[in-house]
This record gives sequence, C-alpha cells and structure tokens, in this order.
Amino acid sequence: MSGAAGGWWRRKTTPAKVETYTRWSFHFFAVIEVAAIGLPAFAQAGAEVAGWLVGMVVAHAVLCALTASRALDWTRGRREQPVRLLWVLGAATCVFAVAALVLRRHGGASDDTENATATVFAMVLAFGAGTMALGVRSRRRVVAQTTGFAFGAAVLSLPLGVPGPEAVVTAFVVFLSGSFLAATSIFSVWLLNAVYELDEARETRARLAVAEERLRFGRDLHDVLGRNLAVIALKSELAVQLARRERPEAVDQMIEVQRIAQESQREVRDVVRGYREADLGAELAGARGVLTAAGVACEVTGDAAGLPAEVQSALGWVVREATTNVLRHGDAGRCTVRLRVREGCVVLTVENDGVVVRGSGGGGGSGLAGLRERLAVVDGMLEAGPVGTDGFRVVASVPLSGHTTVDTSVSGVTS
Repeated sequence: MSGAAGGWWRRKTTPAKVETYTRWSFHFFAVIEVAAIGLPAFAQAGAEVAGWLVGMVVAHAVLCALTASRALDWTRGRREQPVRLLWVLGAATCVFAVAALVLRRHGGASDDTENATATVFAMVLAFGAGTMALGVRSRRRVVAQTTGFAFGAAVLSLPLGVPGPEAVVTAFVVFLSGSFLAATSIFSVWLLNAVYELDEARETRARLAVAEERLRFGRDLHDVLGRNLAVIALKSELAVQLARRERPEAVDQMIEVQRIAQESQREVRDVVRGYREADLGAELAGARGVLTAAGVACEVTGDAAGLPAEVQSALGWVVREATTNVLRHGDAGRCTVRLRVREGCVVLTVENDGVVVRGSGGGGGSGLAGLRERLAVVDGMLEAGPVGTDGFRVVASVPLSGHTTVDTSVSGVTS
C-alpha cells in the first residue's frame, strides 16, 4: 500500500506536487483550528458549553477547508470565483463569533469558561479572515477585509459585556492572527502560480529548441535547392530557345539540367541524412548545455572520438531522446551521462533523479520504441526503467564487432 502511495506521489509533476502540498496544508489548518482551539475547551469550560464551542469550531473548520479548496481551484482557473461560498464563510464566522460571546455571558462566570469562549471568538474570526483572503485577488481588499474583522471583533464585544480594554486587545489579536494567516494564504498562491509558470516556461523552451532545429533544417534545404533550381530554370529556358531554333546545343543544355537535378537529389539526401543521423559528440555537449540551462546539474563522462559513425548516430539519438525525457517528463535535479567501452561493447548510461511521469518510462513510450528500432540496426540493446525510489535510468549497449575499430580513448573523462 505504501509503495502504491509512493508511486502516486512520484508520478506527479513538480507543479502538481506543490499544488497537492498547498491544498493539504490548508486542510491541515482546519485540523489545527479544531485541535488548538476547540478541543482545549473541554478542559476549560463545562461539558455543555464545551460541546457547543467544539461543535462551532468543527463546523467552521470544515467550511474553511471547503472554501480554501474551491478558492485554490479558482486561482488555477478551474472554476469560477466562489463568491457565494465566501459570503457564507463570512456570515458563518460572524455568527459563530457572536455565539461564543453569548455562551460566555450565559454559560457561567468561571474564568476558564471566559478564556475558552474568548479564544474561540478571536480565533474563529482570525481563521475566517485568513481563509477568505484566498478568494480575492486585490491586496487592498485583503487588508480591508482583515481590518474589518478586527474592527468587528471590538464592535461585537462591547455590547455583549466585554470590558473595553479586553475588547481592544481582542481586536488587536484578531488583526495580527488574521493578517498572518492571510499573508500565508497569499504567499502560498503566489508560490503555486510561480511553479506552474516556470514549468510552462520549461516546456516552451523545449518547443523552441525543436522549432529552431526545424528552421535550421529548412535553411539548409533552401541553401541546397535555391541555387540549383535557379540554374535549372535558366538552363531549361535556354534549352527551349535553342530547340525552337533547331540548334543542337539544346541537347547539351538539357544534359546539363539533368546533371544538376541529379546533383540536387544527392545534396538533399546528404542534408536529410545529416539531419537524421545524430553526432554523438555534439549530442553529449548539447545535453550538458541544455540540462544545465534548465537547472539540472549534468555530468558527462566519456568521449565519442573513434567510434564508428553508425554507432555514434544510434547512441546520439539515445542521448537526444533521454535528454528530452528529462526536460519534459521528469522532475530531475541531477543527470549523469556515462559513455564507456568494455569487453568489446560501447555502453551509454543516462541516469537522473527524477522519475519519468508521462508515458516515457518503462519501455512503453513511442520514443523508447523508436530508439530500440535504431539500436537494432547496429545490433544494440536498450534498457530503461526506474532506479531506486526516485530515479530513472536508460542504458544503451552496442557491440563493436562488425564495425570499424575504435580508439580506446573513448573511456576518458570530458565532463
């Protein structure tokens, strides 16, 4: 059961983890309200008065937890602003506060009863003000709301027999406590929004990297085809003019057009082949740069020099796909890339401390399936899966038999 719960947590993205933590923190505030304010009333007041106080605190805590949950959904754009629920919470807070003062006046004259009812009165107002701050965006409204609860505490206390100095102290306590809880709520929402924005920025950066590569490919094709097509058009036009004049040079021009067209086909194939074949050295350097820029500590060990071209191409795609998975699907703070030759086999290991969470792990993702197909061409194998409690590892191995002899300097360190 605990393993399933741990897997549920590890599969969440960083923003989802922060949101879950924030949401349950506000639910825990409800537990604190009951445990710190309601339950001590049994030790202070009589059983009847304590029962009423605890019942009011529990009802208020549940209403606060519900309001906090709906308000967080609103801040994330998943539902409309819970205006009615905010009004209900505000009204219930005032009713429970007045009821606490009524119980103080008619529940007995002991000091313990007065202390219990005064605590419930002040803290119910403070928790209500702090929770309602989640449902508004304007900071001025939050300040006005907290100040209003504090002022209302003083106004409600005096007609129900609370001495003036005590009413002022109570209002001050409500203001300080409510302001602290309101500031905590505002900061929690700001932090949650910041985490989501950072995650969106990381995904945008990954998409921009893909778009930049496509633009580079488009520029290469334009450079190759633009000049040759212009020459083909000119020579074809010249051949037409010569043919109309029944000049034999028209045949020579068309032969030249044919040669240029064949050369263009070859150059396009070279461009596409270069695009499809990944250079392992460039991919290792690129992985280090991209991951470092994304805030992931990256260590690269090994050198691709001397490896056969087809092996470099296959392993380069492994580095590219593994790096993409770390950026898009994981929650990594560290990534290690190791390239080494042992027993006639070159082994590439990419390991990070963030479990892949969206379909890239376990061998079921289309990206890993494509890597296995590429490695199969050079008789290679791919293993991928979780490591420990919070890691993910991709291991690609390619035998060197049947390929060009490599330089054993590949085992050097280039991090």
